[in-house]
Amino acid sequence: MKGTLLAVVCREWHRMTSRCIYFAACIVLPLFSLLFMATIFGNGRMENLPIGIVDADNSSASRNIIRMVEATPALRIVKRYANETEALSDVQQKNIYGYLFIPSNYAEKVGNNEAVALVYYYHNAMLSVGGELRATFEQLLKQVSVTPIVTEAVTLGESETIATSFLIPITETDFPIYNQNRNYTIYLSQPFYFIFIQILLLLVTTYALGNENKFGTSDEWLQAAKGNIAIAVAGKLLPYTFIYIAVSILANFVFFGWMNIPLPCSLWSINIISILFILATQALALALYSLLPMLSIIISVASMIGSLGATLSGVTFPLSFMDRPIYVISYLFPIRHFMEAVQMLLYNGGDFTNYWTNVVALLLFILLPLPLLARLSKALISHKYATFE
Repeated sequence: MKGTLLAVVCREWHRMTSRCIYFAACIVLPLFSLLFMATIFGNGRMENLPIGIVDADNSSASRNIIRMVEATPALRIVKRYANETEALSDVQQKNIYGYLFIPSNYAEKVGNNEAVALVYYYHNAMLSVGGELRATFEQLLKQVSVTPIVTEAVTLGESETIATSFLIPITETDFPIYNQNRNYTIYLSQPFYFIFIQILLLLVTTYALGNENKFGTSDEWLQAAKGNIAIAVAGKLLPYTFIYIAVSILANFVFFGWMNIPLPCSLWSINIISILFILATQALALALYSLLPMLSIIISVASMIGSLGATLSGVTFPLSFMDRPIYVISYLFPIRHFMEAVQMLLYNGGDFTNYWTNVVALLLFILLPLPLLARLSKALISHKYATFE
């Protein structure tokens, strides 16, 4: 059996090294995406988001507000508009992400203690950018709203601290436990990388299985395994398994070692979960191909499932806020269980009781294709689907 398995592995290794597409899919793309995810967020905070200003007052008070906006690191004024129509048009075209409107007679109304509103608009199609703009504008305008009254109180001899405490009796004080600087790199780099690996691994696995039919070499493949479909599948997938496991371990070292992303547990805990995830994703791809052994179709199906997994992983949108049917469907994707296990490790430490259900789910995914191997064997022997390639 060992000799037979080794023969299938050597055969697949020869196929891999004879075509550039395998080198690109197994080495180049994973390493490039790792470099991309390690550098895309820069210093980890959103800064210099382009916005516009509509100053209909053009007074010293409005210019003070503009200077406060310019001093805010998250915002960068790229254009001043004559009216709101022009500013709104640029927001819709995503030339800017938002704008602040200062109405006419602003200084006069503030001087007369009349109510006056500063209005801001922002593009919320990109939730992270929209959320950052909203929080920044609210914090900025809260400060602007109390400035005239605090200034007057100080003039009358009151301390600035006491005056501010009367105007804003409740202040927010955040104590982030895990990500104290709210660094986007910490939150997103590692999850997004494995989302990409999931899509890539689904495509590579289904392609490696499907090209046997496409090139008419399925008989040769089975002969190398002496007709044993389990050995044939294991030998074919083992090279990809080892490569992607090695890439995953390297990625975890980069994220939690070189980039110093906080990790309150052993690095090997993350690595073991990553290994289970690689095996579960390969098993899912094998099960899909066993059900539909047609390369031209299964590649599209794998792409669709990979894309859905990116959404249903819970990284881009909380699963608990999704509709109940979508929430239930998310359990059918290994990436969802992997992300939950990783988050439990990152936020709650290495207590196995917090994520054992996710480990069991990944193990069940690994067992998923076993009942379907007989169907795959019949399809390969009969060449039933070879004409569809």
